[in-house]
Amino acid sequence: MNSWPEKLWIVRHGQSAGNVARDAAQAQALDRIVLAGRDVDVPLSALGQDQSRALGDWFARMPADERPDVVLVSPYERAVDTAALIRSAGGLADPEVPLCGDERLREKEFGILDGLTLPGIVNVYPDQAEFRRVLGKFYHRPPGGESWCDVILRLRSLLDTVSLHYEGARVLIVAHQVVVLCLRYIIETLDEKAILAIDAEGDVANCAVTEYRFDEGAGRSGKLALTRYNYVVPVPDGSVSVTRSPDAIVAARG
Repeated sequence: MNSWPEKLWIVRHGQSAGNVARDAAQAQALDRIVLAGRDVDVPLSALGQDQSRALGDWFARMPADERPDVVLVSPYERAVDTAALIRSAGGLADPEVPLCGDERLREKEFGILDGLTLPGIVNVYPDQAEFRRVLGKFYHRPPGGESWCDVILRLRSLLDTVSLHYEGARVLIVAHQVVVLCLRYIIETLDEKAILAIDAEGDVANCAVTEYRFDEGAGRSGKLALTRYNYVVPVPDGSVSVTRSPDAIVAARG
């Protein structure tokens, strides 16, 4: 018996001010990102807003009965704003569809490494750089932070909620890069090697779409089948930018 949505879209938020600051820190070979305030409060950049509207226009070109009718979103400002701009562009089945915040979709927590570039980790916390090298990023948990496994654990609970409450629905999730990858890990029953290989192929672009459709002929009772990954809708001037991954600058703010 199917307990999955009819369609599931997983979207990384649009480019944020944190992404811009992160790229600048790397270009200047800084140890730390120059950005004040909490990660949860980092807003979209102007380009990120354009990316979000472009994605909303892409959804809006679908018939209303094919657009998302459920939206689950990370509580971080950049994700909420991305979802709100998709909705205001007509990208949902109904303009009154609520944006359901879920803290399980929040960004991976980096603990004491938050705000550091990779060279910054080596310079400021050389012991953590060595732990990460030995354990690998899938299992390494910095003090006060999370490993990928920790993120996966909370996302298993999130998918249980989706399965329980949104059978047959068209669900849009707006979150963060590591969340996109960890959801792929769970939905496609991947292992550490497989998901890290996908990660190594390239970054998840801002506002990129990962899409699943329910395939009733797969498995004993059907399952979600991947139909597209990292699909980017160009903004009107074609200037969509892919910001670097959280492994290029560890404090992802993305």
